[in-house]
Amino acid sequence: MRGNKYDSSPVTPRTRLERLLRERELRKSSRFSQPSAEATDVNREAELPANDPCSAEGDHLGLPNEEELLEGVAAASAFADGCQRQDVRPTKQRLLVVTNRLPVSATRRGEGLWQLEMSVGGLVTALLGLKEFDARWIGWAGVNVPDDVGRKTLTNALAQKRCIPVFLDEAMVHQYYNGYCNNILWPLFHYLPLPQEDRLATTRSFQSQFDAYKKANQMFAEVVNQHYEEGDVVWCHDYHLMFLPKCLKEYNKNMKVGWFLHTPFPSSEIHRTLPSRSELLRSVLVADLVGFHTYDYARHFVSACTRILGLEGTPEGVEDQGKLTRVAAFPIGIDSERFIRALELPQVKDHMKELKQRFAGRKVMLGVDRLDMIKGIPQKILAFEKFLEENPHWRDRVVLLQIAVPTRTDVPEYQKLTSQVHEIVGRINGRFGTLTAVPIHHLDRSLDFHALCALYAVTDVALVTSLRDGMNLVSYEFVACQASKKGVLILSEFAGAAQSLGAGAILVNPWNITEVASSISYALDMPADEREKRHQHNFKHVTTHTSQEWAATFVSELNDTIVEAQLRTRQVPPLLPMKDAVDCYSKSNNRLLILGFNSTLTESVDALGRNGQLKEIELKLHPDIKEPLKKLCDDPKTTIVVLSGSDRTVLDDNFNDYNMWLAAENGIFLRPTMGEWMTTMPENLYMDWVESVKHVFEYFTERTPRSHFELRETSLVWNYKYSDVEFGRIQARDMLQHLWTGPISNASVDVVQGSRSVEVRAVGVTKGAAIDRILGEIVRYKGMKSPIDYVLSVGDFLTKDEDVYTFFEPELPSESPPAARGMLANLVRTSVPKISASKSVSKSSRLKKQRSMSTLEKRAISHGNEIVLQPVMQDRKSMREGSSVLDLKGDNYFSCAVGRKRSNARYLLGSANDVVTLLKELVQCPPSS
Repeated sequence: MRGNKYDSSPVTPRTRLERLLRERELRKSSRFSQPSAEATDVNREAELPANDPCSAEGDHLGLPNEEELLEGVAAASAFADGCQRQDVRPTKQRLLVVTNRLPVSATRRGEGLWQLEMSVGGLVTALLGLKEFDARWIGWAGVNVPDDVGRKTLTNALAQKRCIPVFLDEAMVHQYYNGYCNNILWPLFHYLPLPQEDRLATTRSFQSQFDAYKKANQMFAEVVNQHYEEGDVVWCHDYHLMFLPKCLKEYNKNMKVGWFLHTPFPSSEIHRTLPSRSELLRSVLVADLVGFHTYDYARHFVSACTRILGLEGTPEGVEDQGKLTRVAAFPIGIDSERFIRALELPQVKDHMKELKQRFAGRKVMLGVDRLDMIKGIPQKILAFEKFLEENPHWRDRVVLLQIAVPTRTDVPEYQKLTSQVHEIVGRINGRFGTLTAVPIHHLDRSLDFHALCALYAVTDVALVTSLRDGMNLVSYEFVACQASKKGVLILSEFAGAAQSLGAGAILVNPWNITEVASSISYALDMPADEREKRHQHNFKHVTTHTSQEWAATFVSELNDTIVEAQLRTRQVPPLLPMKDAVDCYSKSNNRLLILGFNSTLTESVDALGRNGQLKEIELKLHPDIKEPLKKLCDDPKTTIVVLSGSDRTVLDDNFNDYNMWLAAENGIFLRPTMGEWMTTMPENLYMDWVESVKHVFEYFTERTPRSHFELRETSLVWNYKYSDVEFGRIQARDMLQHLWTGPISNASVDVVQGSRSVEVRAVGVTKGAAIDRILGEIVRYKGMKSPIDYVLSVGDFLTKDEDVYTFFEPELPSESPPAARGMLANLVRTSVPKISASKSVSKSSRLKKQRSMSTLEKRAISHGNEIVLQPVMQDRKSMREGSSVLDLKGDNYFSCAVGRKRSNARYLLGSANDVVTLLKELVQCPPSS
């Protein structure tokens, strides 16, 4: 789906899957009606580029030449300008592709003269197939242009190629690109530790490099914003631009933003060592869709967000306060047809004939890599040496051709790697070579496209031994050229391609040279029928999961993610109109404010408990809320009730100095701060299940570090907010399974699951069920004569307790009150629970030590082995007096959920800080006349 602006169909499919299937069929049908996307002349030569490790990581080494590339980028909108497809959108959607580098690099040849040269990677060829979009490319041109005239002329030259430059000076490039991207993020994402001697220097320079990284991302965002038009899709690429989604959304929150990573994403244990870990994760999460090459990388990202940020991981992605960022795997591919067609070209056939004659009588093994630490070239060569040692009969019958494209030749580590490879190759050739032949042919240079295709075609075994690779498309290119030979692919399990080609390849651990040597022997002796089956499996995948399909699928999913988000947003209440709430408050004469406590009146703390776990457990008032709350409590026209699930002692400690009503344990206990505790506990509230559930909670608390549980009068709560999130969820699942099959299997209890808590409470104990009784007590206690004409209900209540919001809805017919009211009317003001004196009496006595004796408890009468608690009032005339005193007149009721997006409340407030702001506004409003 492209959104309403682009959808010409009057009927929208109902589900996400239906929409995506429909989009897929439209893409397929449109390709048959368009001119062939492969109309590019493949007879032109292209050299293998010397990519640096900070380019889009795909190792797509069979690349188009400069003219093909530039024509391909420009062709994204050249086809069918003015014409329309009959069955789909009449216009093309604009796509802004944002990468660190443009697909061309510029060289200045004089005043106003620029030479544009190819600077490509696997990403470029993948995006050439997006003919259905009006695509523009934004990135750095690879050159420092300090003067305005030069920038203007370069911009004009690149505009003809549909490219838009971002201008970075040399200092910025050094700090942002060579520093933070190249020396910190890239090694970290590939599981490479910093050299020990460089750790201190890196630590010292980290902050300045990170500041440059953020500034560079902001510069990219400014360029995007200058060229953005409503309805555009912005597709950000790679770890160079992890801060970009946040910058873009700050410009325009409705912008469609996707982000894709072309390298591995490390496990959370690796990522958490990065000082800027949280900032980068949160910046990426601002995007609407986050893509990775494999499910493993996506899983690591979600795990990092869960463990480091404390957010909720779901099968769809990462959820933060109701906002869902979709996270999914989109394996990139190649333009397989280009390689298949190239094999029919005369010059490729000539190359193949020459190679077959050169290596007649010998099996050909091939490795094609950038000369890089992550490619495992030394490991590959050592494994080949091991194979020759163990298989003497193969020494004169096999040859390894290793193409190693030099990268970053000015970096000492890479120079050291080059020397190491040369030393190993020389030693093996000297050991096993003869006067006429050597076992390893090593080339420190690139090959042109046709020579590379020919080499792929004559190879018997391809050897890809990456130590860690985002994808590695060399394996795809090899498979695409093997229709005749049907050679064997030996593939590292640490390459992303192993997720796609693993069933047809021989997967190896490149660190285990004995295993790799054994796999080489198995591949060379593999029967023809097995080679055929393995090749067919891989060939089908390579030819169907093309680069064009990858790009189109991502953009399609991004568009549909926006549609899905819009559907979700329609179900989310709006933000509280604070001015309206304050105006209605000022005009009313008898106001009722019902406030939650935890996460409503308390100070926000670190969700993972690094700095505030004790604060959260102790539950202290927000320091900025004390003064406005005090003033509101002293207003004779305002009644405030703090309604909490916490124990009475917690409310006593925090609110004894305020003139308000306190309702503890979800309204079961109630008192004015100037009076004593009374109970609204319903009749027959048996608590025989408490001890057995308590033992279960104790067991899981002992075995779940940083968890705790609270023992209350009518409920028990186990909280694992500060525990390892994934482990806590597993423990909670085990706990629930045990509870349902054991201690509470026949008990009258409700199990309430919070985001990271499990509560077991007696049936019927909810905040909404207690409201009618609470109102009745307040009316009688204060002797209210005029009706309550304004209600503000604010809290971060669990779903089970959100009936407190719906209780006050004025549109409910007065003759048929809500179920909660009817049920409560039959429960309250009769008698209180009879608690057996065996196990429960000891529990009750222990609880009483934690708090002052209530009026009700002082009237407790001992009857043998039972303790019967008598209610304070027993007149039944006031059973519904709480609801009868409401006169809200429709608009004078404001219910607000704090920090949540899915709620039955009418409105939302972002956090406790917004509650502070609201109460301050209420204090400052003029008094009613």
